[in-house]
Amino acid sequence: MQADFVIVGAGSAGCAMAYRLSESGEHSVLVIEHGGSDFGPLIQMPGALSYPMNMARYDWGMKSEPEPHLGGRELATPRGKVIGGSSSINGMVYVRGHAKDFDHWAESGADGWAYSDVLPYYQRMETWDSAGHGGDPEWRGKNGPLHVTRGKRDNPLVTAFVEAGRQAGYQTTDDYNGEKQEGFGPMEQTIHNGERWSAAKAYLRPALKRQNCSLLRALARKVVIEDGRAVGVEVERGGKLEVIRAGREVVLAASSLNTPKILMHSGIGPAAHLTEFGIPVVADRPGVGSNLQDHLEIYLQMTATQPVTLFKYWNLFGKAMVGAQWLFTRTGPGASNQFESAAFIRSGAGVEYPDIQYHFLPIAVRYDGQAAAEGHGFQAHVGPMRSPSRGTVRLRSSDPNDAPRILFNYMSQPEDWEAFRTCIRLTREIFAQEAFKPYAGHEIQPGVALQSDDELDGFLREHVESAYHPCGTARIGRRDDPMAVVDPECRVIGVEGLRVADSSIFPRITNGNLNGPSIMVGEKASDHILGKETLPRSNAQPWMHPDWQKSQR
Repeated sequence: MQADFVIVGAGSAGCAMAYRLSESGEHSVLVIEHGGSDFGPLIQMPGALSYPMNMARYDWGMKSEPEPHLGGRELATPRGKVIGGSSSINGMVYVRGHAKDFDHWAESGADGWAYSDVLPYYQRMETWDSAGHGGDPEWRGKNGPLHVTRGKRDNPLVTAFVEAGRQAGYQTTDDYNGEKQEGFGPMEQTIHNGERWSAAKAYLRPALKRQNCSLLRALARKVVIEDGRAVGVEVERGGKLEVIRAGREVVLAASSLNTPKILMHSGIGPAAHLTEFGIPVVADRPGVGSNLQDHLEIYLQMTATQPVTLFKYWNLFGKAMVGAQWLFTRTGPGASNQFESAAFIRSGAGVEYPDIQYHFLPIAVRYDGQAAAEGHGFQAHVGPMRSPSRGTVRLRSSDPNDAPRILFNYMSQPEDWEAFRTCIRLTREIFAQEAFKPYAGHEIQPGVALQSDDELDGFLREHVESAYHPCGTARIGRRDDPMAVVDPECRVIGVEGLRVADSSIFPRITNGNLNGPSIMVGEKASDHILGKETLPRSNAQPWMHPDWQKSQR
């Protein structure tokens, strides 16, 4: 079996590349994916999002090592083991990231990845469903494969959250993915006609209808390298090993946890670590598996004094009604992820652009689907966007079937604790505004008894959770940068014919959820792989708070 381009991983970036690399019909493309089908209501129904990420059938089931600064807790790190990758099990929240995130990428050596370079790719990939939604049509895409929309926003708590932000003195924004990210406003979702619109639906299915694109179900073990050139991928299928040959290039898009693992099994990574496992060193790249970043968050939960929350459906009969309505009409509460209001704010004066993100949810519930014992409630997920903590992905053994060792090193810097305490205090202030007076009861979590720095730190140590945004483990940089793994065209430094294009290449984590930026990487990398001119740079100027140096809001 062989193809011009062999892509490892049918996730967010891999699906986008399958679509773009096969688009002209001139090249054969083969996508290798270990996971199974994404058919079935639990993946396709947006309201059921807490199920697939907790199912072994769809998730790799990885965990972090005991985190030393979180009392030795091991945190779940779900990654999609299914067609569409994590875009088939995620929360369907769509955030491009702030313009300054990408400008920072360019400043740190990712030449050609500034905001003016990547904005045209965001526009190419989107179909922005603006009908009745407002938004910023000049900044959005009109006919890309990825449908982006907004929920109905008919729950009074969803609008109360935005109004409370305004009352607290913050900006509002009609489109955080447009000119102005900063402020409170509607949240966006990758949902189309009431169904999850994953990268598999947007990109892979249309690509597989072409003669020149195919999908192979197998576990990719390592890249086969001959005379310094990637010539194929060793896979395990039905208990047998075989090599899939690549006529032109191999592209790794297996996630920021599995991509570095595959690189290391292929002999590309920190030499001393590879030697430890008897793996011959092909390219000594100490950056492989380093620079691991993620977003942590807590949910601040309140009881609701009126029965306006989604808790009214949180019983057998209610869930059956919601499920039936969605199954037959693709409407109702099941047709939304229920994250319908958002905010991006700055933690203090002198912070140039937002570094705190909110997801608001009109029910008090955990990611594993456990509702708060208090009944009716609501919550804001909040966390800092640019933690200075860095972790690593390392091999556990020389067996490619073993999960990697993942240590995020969460909360390892004093700034992390300070930032989270600020998040809690700012959120309490927002929930105390007039807009929430008709609805807000008492604070469930953390609880008003916890006020001092030490009390809040104790709560954080036990309750912070990953927002599931790992990235950065094969970062992009200039070819003379010893810690860079790929150059600005996504080519692995030190090996010919091999590229990486997924969230591994992020030099620094972006502001918000990572699905949008991961797909964008797949889109832009495709042009580099095909040797095409990149899209013309945009002249659009994003909004920056005029008083950011002196004012927090």
